[in-house]
Amino acid sequence: MNQKKTSSRKNQIRNGLRADKGATAEADGKTMLQNLLQGTIPNAHIEISQLPRLSGLRLGLINADFPTGPLPAEVMRAVIAQPAYWAFCWGSGLACAEWILANPALLRDKSVVDIGCGSGVVAIAAKLAGAAEVWACDNDQDALLATAANARLNSVDLSLSADLAELHAHFDFAFLADVLYDKSNLPLLDVVKPLAQETIVSDSRIRTLPDPNFTEFFTTQALTHPNLGEFDEFKTVRFFRYYRATS
Repeated sequence: MNQKKTSSRKNQIRNGLRADKGATAEADGKTMLQNLLQGTIPNAHIEISQLPRLSGLRLGLINADFPTGPLPAEVMRAVIAQPAYWAFCWGSGLACAEWILANPALLRDKSVVDIGCGSGVVAIAAKLAGAAEVWACDNDQDALLATAANARLNSVDLSLSADLAELHAHFDFAFLADVLYDKSNLPLLDVVKPLAQETIVSDSRIRTLPDPNFTEFFTTQALTHPNLGEFDEFKTVRFFRYYRATS
C-alpha cells in the first residue's frame, strides 16, 4: 500500500471513530464497509448480520448468498492482492467472542488487546463485557476501518493500531483469534507474550502450539459466518492460555 493511500486510510479511521453514534451509525458504517469490499469484490455487498449465539452483537459482513464458484480472473487478482479477511467473522473469532461474553467478570475493568482483529469481533465483545481499555491491532488498514465501522454499529469505543510496536506492555489480556492459520505467523506468539499478563489463543486450524508454556483449557465448536462452504474439519476451536511470570 503506498504512502498516500495509507494516509487516506488513517484519516478514514480517525474520522470513523470520531463520528457520532446513533441513528446514522449503521448507514454510515455500512457505506464505509461497502466501499472497502467493492474495491476487492465488486459483485459482493455488505449485510449487517446478527451473529449466531451472540445476542446483540452485529457486524457488517459479506452477503451470505455470495456465490462460491470460481471468481473472474481480475477479481481473483484483487482478492490475492488485498484479501478482505475482515468481511467474514471467522469461526475462531466467533468462538472467542462467545467465550468472552460468557465470562464477563474476567475482563471487567481490564485492559485488552486483540491481535489480528479482522472484523473486530473479539475487541467489540471485550468492550461489551466491560473491559476498560480495548485495543484492536491489525496490519491491514482495511481491517482497522472495518473494526472502526463495526465498533460504531455496536456503540463501543476502541483504540486502533497497525503496529504492535506502538502498543504498551501492560495489558491484562491479549487475544489472538484465528491468526495462526498460517504457520509463518507462529513467531507472533513470542512478540505478543510480553504485552499482557495473560495471552489467549483460539484457533480451529491448530491442535497444539510449539510453545509448551501455552496450555489448552477449552474446546468448542463454531463455523465462520457467513459460511460459504467451510469444511466441518475446521469447526473445532481450541483455546490455549499463557500466563506471564510476575517479577
